[in-house]
Amino acid sequence: MGTMSKIKLYDTTLRDGAQHEGISFSVEDKLRITQRLDELGIHYIEGGWPSANPKDTRFFLRAKELRLNHARLAAFGSTRHRRYKAEKDPNLRALLKAETPVVTIFGKSWDLHVTDVLEVTLEENLDLIYSSVQFLVSRVEEVIYDAEHFFDGYRADPEYAIKTLEAAQAAGAHCLALCDSNGGRLPDQVEDIIEQVKCKISTPLGIHAHNDSGVAVASSLLAIKHGVHHIQGTINGYGERCGNADLCAVIPNIKLKLNLDCITDEQLRQMAEVSWFVSELANMRHQSGRPYVGESAFTHKGGIHISAVLKNPLAYEHVPPGLIGNRQRILVSDQAGQGAIVGKAAEYNIDLTKDDPQTKKLLEELKRLEHDGFQFEGAEGSYELLLKRALGLHK
Repeated sequence: MGTMSKIKLYDTTLRDGAQHEGISFSVEDKLRITQRLDELGIHYIEGGWPSANPKDTRFFLRAKELRLNHARLAAFGSTRHRRYKAEKDPNLRALLKAETPVVTIFGKSWDLHVTDVLEVTLEENLDLIYSSVQFLVSRVEEVIYDAEHFFDGYRADPEYAIKTLEAAQAAGAHCLALCDSNGGRLPDQVEDIIEQVKCKISTPLGIHAHNDSGVAVASSLLAIKHGVHHIQGTINGYGERCGNADLCAVIPNIKLKLNLDCITDEQLRQMAEVSWFVSELANMRHQSGRPYVGESAFTHKGGIHISAVLKNPLAYEHVPPGLIGNRQRILVSDQAGQGAIVGKAAEYNIDLTKDDPQTKKLLEELKRLEHDGFQFEGAEGSYELLLKRALGLHK
């Protein structure tokens, strides 16, 4: 991989994530999430589309009061409408009015979108990109250009897709984020295209992957291995349709698997808590099986697994859960062995050993009750009472 500078994290939970079915953030929610993401060490926080609705307009007004220590706030919008010159375009004017240090605009890379969706000529589209970026570059500190549908566009017409990037580059964009907007490209296709783009484009590249094929995190990590330093995603992978690259998996993988710098170790320990915090404000059920941050990510239920993990956590845990602010959990059920009984007793500060006759007796009682229809893995208090009664510790 060679020497690489710090990976920059770009969070779009408040805009792309808010497009997830069932999510509707209030202005207050968005302000609280912004503050929390800043504490996590996120470098860019995309606040929304200022001209899209009154809520986002209000958010940017209120966000001026926030004191952010790590993050730069970004306003999001599109290239100018063909009816307007850049300086008269309502969308671009609204982006400036948000007064954020960063503005991110998207433009079309795929000829299908240019002709069938925008209904302009291919040449006109290049001018929309160039004039919009040029207008913003002279008025804000940093301009990020999102090349929407880039990978699909490249497969359809590589020469034209590159021309759209060249237009943004010539206009002075600070970063070009290559978007897999339909989430349909596999990781090997993403890395092949990035390698070809690098031969023609000198501006720093970013990746914005959607998860429709279930590979957004994999594509983002492979992009890093091919020299991309700017990674876009959302907390918990929230986003339209099947969501975006999940930063709760991307960030620990960057730190713990790729051994690259993005946030501090102390900030990484906030990862699980931030995941829960955002799901709470999004009014979404926190998915227990989510990698790294889910409640089940380091939970052990099978008897053989529990026995092994109590001897050495590395046996069934790929990283120590405390690094992400998560914890190991032992479940007791009819799948359990004596190791589970011993491990669970330790959680209640009770010393048991596998050789203790009480351990075997407890396991038999547990399995009998589970056979009768009881379930203890989600009833910690009930199991604690069962344990203490069996050992004569219950009062």
